Amino acid sequence: MTETSELDDSFHVFDTTLRDGAQREGINLTVADKLAIARHLDDFGVGFIEGGWPGANPRDTEFFARAQQEIDFKHARLVAFGATRRAGAKAAEDPQVRALLDSGAPVITLVAKSHDRHVELALRTTLDENLEMVRDTVSFLKEQGRRVFVDCEHFFDGYRANPEYAKSVVRTASEAGADVVILCDTNGGMLPAQVQAVVGTVLADTGARLGIHAQDDTGCAVANTLAAVDAGATHVQCTANGYGERVGNANLFPVVAALELKYGKKVLPEGRLREMTRISHAVAEVVNLTPSTHQPYVGVSAFAHKAGLHASAIKVDPDLYQHIDPEQVGNTMRMLVSDMAGRASVELKGKELGVDLGGDRELVGRVVERVKERELKGYTYEAADASFELLLRAEVEGGKPLKYFDVESWRAIVEDRPDGTHANEATVKLFAKGERIVATAEGNGPVNALDRALRVALEKIYPQLAKLDLVDYKVRILEGVHGTQSTTRVLISTSDGAGEWSTVGVAENVIAASWQALEDAYTYGLLRAGVSPAQ
Repeated sequence: MTETSELDDSFHVFDTTLRDGAQREGINLTVADKLAIARHLDDFGVGFIEGGWPGANPRDTEFFARAQQEIDFKHARLVAFGATRRAGAKAAEDPQVRALLDSGAPVITLVAKSHDRHVELALRTTLDENLEMVRDTVSFLKEQGRRVFVDCEHFFDGYRANPEYAKSVVRTASEAGADVVILCDTNGGMLPAQVQAVVGTVLADTGARLGIHAQDDTGCAVANTLAAVDAGATHVQCTANGYGERVGNANLFPVVAALELKYGKKVLPEGRLREMTRISHAVAEVVNLTPSTHQPYVGVSAFAHKAGLHASAIKVDPDLYQHIDPEQVGNTMRMLVSDMAGRASVELKGKELGVDLGGDRELVGRVVERVKERELKGYTYEAADASFELLLRAEVEGGKPLKYFDVESWRAIVEDRPDGTHANEATVKLFAKGERIVATAEGNGPVNALDRALRVALEKIYPQLAKLDLVDYKVRILEGVHGTQSTTRVLISTSDGAGEWSTVGVAENVIAASWQALEDAYTYGLLRAGVSPAQ
């Protein structure tokens, strides 16, 4: 394992996704998962990656053994996490301290109690013995050539209860040789002004190099982290996408973006900030959680504009409604078209989709009215770009829809059998390239049966459809218009392996709405594949 960095040691970005982030409900990381995330984080350029607690469980012990052999770290240093020695013991003889050394990690983070009640109730020892545990463990690990960070657990709560004792833990750790002492808001109850005041006081009174570890229970973890930086902290602990116990930790990505773009601090190697959106989504994929669409900087909606007023301003200058250029963090600006859209929204969306509107104000006006008319019926185009592009292209062609096939009829049959089983069968009749085609297929539901029948009918004529997969299917029952009658909206997401698009259908029943979305999905798929419409 090599350890290189283009950055100096004046400011640390420390990631604890593999330990603290893994404590989130619903995240269960295998060793392979942890190795994959470590590679992504190193690629992003963080300075330190906390891998877990070796000796505490076999998985973390295996991770450290494999990481040494399988990952060639380019930017990050691997960190092992553990606790100070037991009360009444010696650090040199404590098995869990030895396990930290055996991990081979060049950096060790020790968790230490800094709240007097935790010392007495959880550790069941004296305040003086706790200080000796910190001093002995830090000194021993430093003698073994390790770099040592100390996490002061429950520091802010402890400071509120007994400020002098909390500061004595910081002072003891620093004097014993700890490189950084991290003040932890373990319960996540602090607010930015409080954090800034406490960090400033502790820094002045102890002279220690300080870091910050903030949980997000008040929704202030990122703000608290930056407030600590304002007060003089030079080490920030975060997790990718804010994963963590309860509601999570300070989110690595908005913290790093703020430090680089707002504070002007160089905390990542050159060019790595542009990888941020990709890294965020890659980590989400590994932990098997859907990326948050509204996450700052990296969410798909982070630079999405819907209101007509915004679009008009953005047409003049994108900076009027964007705090940064999204390309700085690897994201893109998106224009959403809805019943709130004006001419500027449609013009910008057309440009984004590569559809030349030629400055035709009458055409743009027709598209705006068409969108508003259809959204009144329940369609939604902000979530169905592909259906909007087909609508736009149809208006450009004077209202003539893009056609690769013409449907004569379709039907879906659901059969309940006496043995309790069900059968779903669909038949599609259509014309494509002058040929009448009738196709029947079965599926595990009526919509799946229709999808298969449509494929059977078209794939011989359009082999490009073989690459398409339906990757998501959403149904929403809209508010009824007449009494108990209701309208159904279906959104379908389709992929060709290289990209993904969404289409929408609206009808009085779910099967008809699904059919509309399917038609658009395959029509758009053929358009993407460069196929010429049927003559």
